[in-house]
Amino acid sequence: MKREGENGRNVHGFILKISRKLKDSYLPVLARDEAESSPMKTTWYCPLDLSTVVEEEDEGVIYTVVVKQQHASPNSPASTVSRSQCVKAGTEEKLVLHLLHSFSLGDSSFISIFLSTYRSFTSTERVLDILIDRLENPPGDSERSQTRQSFNKAVCTVFSTWLSEYPEDFRNLGDPSRLLRLAPLLPQDSSSAVDLRARLLRTAEELSERALLPDKHRDQSSSSSPPPDPSKFEPTSVLGFPAAVIAEQLTKIETELFVRLVPYHCLGSLWSQRDKKGREGVCWSVRATIRQFNKLANAVLASCLWPTKLRSQQRARLLEKWISVAEECRARKNFSSLYAVVSALQSNPIHRLRRTWQETDREALRRYEELAEIFSDKDNYSQSRELLKEEGTSKFANLDNRINNRHHSRSNAQGTVPYLGIFLTDLTMLDTAVKDRLDNGYINFDKRRREFEVLAQIRLLQSSCKNCVFDSDEAFSQWYHSVPTLTEEQSYRLSNEIEAPTEPSPRSLMPTVIITQCSDLSSSRTSLAGDGESLFDFHSPVNNFLSKLTKHMRSPSVSCLDVDTSPPTNESTPVALTPTTPTKTHRRSASCGNNLPSNVPGSGPDMRIIRIRMDLQDGNLYRSILVTSNDKTPSVISSALEKHNQDPTQASRYELIQLLPEGKELVIPATGNVFYAMTSSSVDFLLRRKGGNTPVGSPITTETSATFPRIKAKGRRLVRTLF
Repeated sequence: MKREGENGRNVHGFILKISRKLKDSYLPVLARDEAESSPMKTTWYCPLDLSTVVEEEDEGVIYTVVVKQQHASPNSPASTVSRSQCVKAGTEEKLVLHLLHSFSLGDSSFISIFLSTYRSFTSTERVLDILIDRLENPPGDSERSQTRQSFNKAVCTVFSTWLSEYPEDFRNLGDPSRLLRLAPLLPQDSSSAVDLRARLLRTAEELSERALLPDKHRDQSSSSSPPPDPSKFEPTSVLGFPAAVIAEQLTKIETELFVRLVPYHCLGSLWSQRDKKGREGVCWSVRATIRQFNKLANAVLASCLWPTKLRSQQRARLLEKWISVAEECRARKNFSSLYAVVSALQSNPIHRLRRTWQETDREALRRYEELAEIFSDKDNYSQSRELLKEEGTSKFANLDNRINNRHHSRSNAQGTVPYLGIFLTDLTMLDTAVKDRLDNGYINFDKRRREFEVLAQIRLLQSSCKNCVFDSDEAFSQWYHSVPTLTEEQSYRLSNEIEAPTEPSPRSLMPTVIITQCSDLSSSRTSLAGDGESLFDFHSPVNNFLSKLTKHMRSPSVSCLDVDTSPPTNESTPVALTPTTPTKTHRRSASCGNNLPSNVPGSGPDMRIIRIRMDLQDGNLYRSILVTSNDKTPSVISSALEKHNQDPTQASRYELIQLLPEGKELVIPATGNVFYAMTSSSVDFLLRRKGGNTPVGSPITTETSATFPRIKAKGRRLVRTLF
């Protein structure tokens, strides 16, 4: 390795010498010729910048070193050389200590990247311990030495940035001893250090109070409002609110949630751990966004389905109202609420209402199709990404219609509330595709730089929302919070009461519903893709990398918000109220269980996606698995156990059961071929422990389960060939 490094440096040196000779030989001639031909005596000059990029390895750390040599004008032939060292990988201790030396080495972005992503490979306690040990043995001979002064300045910069941007890291320590140990070690000769010390001591005091009075804080955090009373819900009251008022209130809620979003909660390494025991409180800001998404989708469903005695013409007015609300959300750049409304309208309980859709205004249907097209998964959500690129930090939505013109005349500048699922998908992809550590065990910090690019896009959009001002509407707020939560079983029952299930589907457009948990990239062939372009106008190697990875995937992307599902009904039911990205043709997502379309690469008659739930406490949560003609029962059970975060080695203790219409069951043989043993009448399966007798049709409470696509270690085998 050392010999190769020396050879590389020799080559770079040779190229540098040749470039200088070419410059010295040709630039004067070109300048002279240009001066002779121009009556204005203009001197032509082209500056020549040369950069050399090499890797240097020190004890416990690898640097990417960039040496730039810029030649000045002909009048001053002297050239300047700049050198910067950016950490590529290193041990945990070296990465933490680099915080104190990053500016002096030219790695100016290291502090921001580290503080945004360090939770993926270490803990707050460990970082503080390493820094405290270093502060106890500072460099320099005395307090007045230049080395000590630079070190003290770096210490203040690191902790000031940390306390300002991530104060929750210190509030969640639990034990104040580290802060009490850190405070006296801060520099004594600067006003910024005095302020830092005061803030640390206040935080330590809060931690001490929390430890002494835990019941007080627990009571405050556990208080919640009672569930709404269904008897007091008036679904048609939503018609009395102007669409602009509804959209304004929804945007107010979404904006407040988005501003409070903690960007690092979206990291794939953290988000993928949310369902594990003891991790219920992680990523709380993302969960809050998902709850609002599902709450709005539920409100659309409940208002359209609850009044079962309405005539089709009356129910069509409800659909038109929500289409107008979606249009107003689009004008306010509230893509999260827009997608929630469109998702609910495309869910099966509403989509199947043939007579209602026939009575809906044609112009409203045309606008609805245009809004749904925004979230098409074509070219990896290219239209959604392009809108974020164009309107992410713009003052208003880029619309030339009466709604946008009216909105301009009465509103201040608007922020942009994105659909968070796109960012979660990109970060999940990065977490799976790029290794956490190099072969020598060093932490791969280049991976964190790529993740930071996505987090920086979220922070940029958040900054556009921080100064938004909204008026409150108490009447709508009361109605919105009075909407009862419908389980999927209740939604289908109400839909069937409105129109009998034997009636044919009303339209040629099929709904796009379902999002699935993609825990096995290589087996499910599910693409969680990024984009070839950045969301904004700066170049992003992360998006180029995601685009490269996307080309090696097998099927369209499915990324959205999952909720728990109730037991299947006689009809094929969706897994969630929150659908996959709708396309113009409204084709059902592959994760619904239908045979994959023949035009999708890797699909065909010898494979099918099924849905499996476990006969456990969380048995109402389905996971989708691709079954091929070669899959035997043990391998399918193992894959299902792994997707449900269970031990796949215990497959022999479970049996696979296909859930058929009318409550019937088909037990798949223990050593049989699942693809040929299953019937075509259902794609719903149950994983039951052998000897269990839990009734399949027992009612199960539906709760929000904040599940986005997850890809685990097996997916890495697919992407290793790319690098």
